[in-house]
Amino acid sequence: MKILYGIQGTGNGHLTRAIEILSHLQKKADVDVLISGEQYDLPLPFEPKYRMKGLYFVFGKNGGIDLIKTFKKINSFRLLKEIRQFPIEKYDLVISDFEPISCWAANLKNVKCIGLSNQAATLHPNAPVPKSFDPLGKLILEYYAPVSEEYGFHFKSLSDKIFTPIIRKEVRECKVSDKGHYTVYLPAYDDDRIIKNLKKFSGIKFEVFSKHNKKPLNQKNIRILPIQGKKFLDSMASSKGIICNAGFGTTSEALFLRKKLLVIPMKNQYEQQCNAAMLKSMGVTSIKA
Repeated sequence: MKILYGIQGTGNGHLTRAIEILSHLQKKADVDVLISGEQYDLPLPFEPKYRMKGLYFVFGKNGGIDLIKTFKKINSFRLLKEIRQFPIEKYDLVISDFEPISCWAANLKNVKCIGLSNQAATLHPNAPVPKSFDPLGKLILEYYAPVSEEYGFHFKSLSDKIFTPIIRKEVRECKVSDKGHYTVYLPAYDDDRIIKNLKKFSGIKFEVFSKHNKKPLNQKNIRILPIQGKKFLDSMASSKGIICNAGFGTTSEALFLRKKLLVIPMKNQYEQQCNAAMLKSMGVTSIKA
């Protein structure tokens, strides 16, 4: 069987999940990988057959999506061309982690497409939802990457099609300790704003992983570090707690490591608001951006 695996390249959570799934898929079938978007920081342990621009969001520096940069990146003619010209007929099955080109190409040519994503779980009728309804955000989740059939991942199993998170091998096997610091990963904020707020807690050490700074920097009780996979994992595993957005990847790993967790869901991100609602139902503290 020939399978196309489409992976969303906004953030790291889709990729960490896909790396685990891919290793099992490759034992059963001939698998090609498509990644669209370019907002991830992880080194890939495989070479995708297809890299495309797709349709993705750009992180801002004020707690949410940078709408202006996102709209500037949108090229509807290029996107339609990528979808229409993609050789989807080569594949017997498409599996997509919220990746739009693979989904829409399969939809146009009637190729079966199975969705495996956190987004599928947030739309489940049993999933908690935020108090403030976001009709546009819900619409995007529903139609951004249409599939024939879907299975979701959430912090708790909600049905026979909604499963608990897939935790990557490196996290499952890492040594857990408590060295007293808090690991911070808030890619939608600039470093100055993070430093300004964390300096108020002078007796606490923070290790902040930044998308905006390529060199280590020390600021009193705060250490700013560029995002590097192993260093980030080591910091999380040896932390007292973790402060992050309400994306699915880091939060799932924090829960697995049994760390204290504080989430700040990104603005203009309905999926993260839904994740935060589920985490709050489990006793995790969530504050507004």
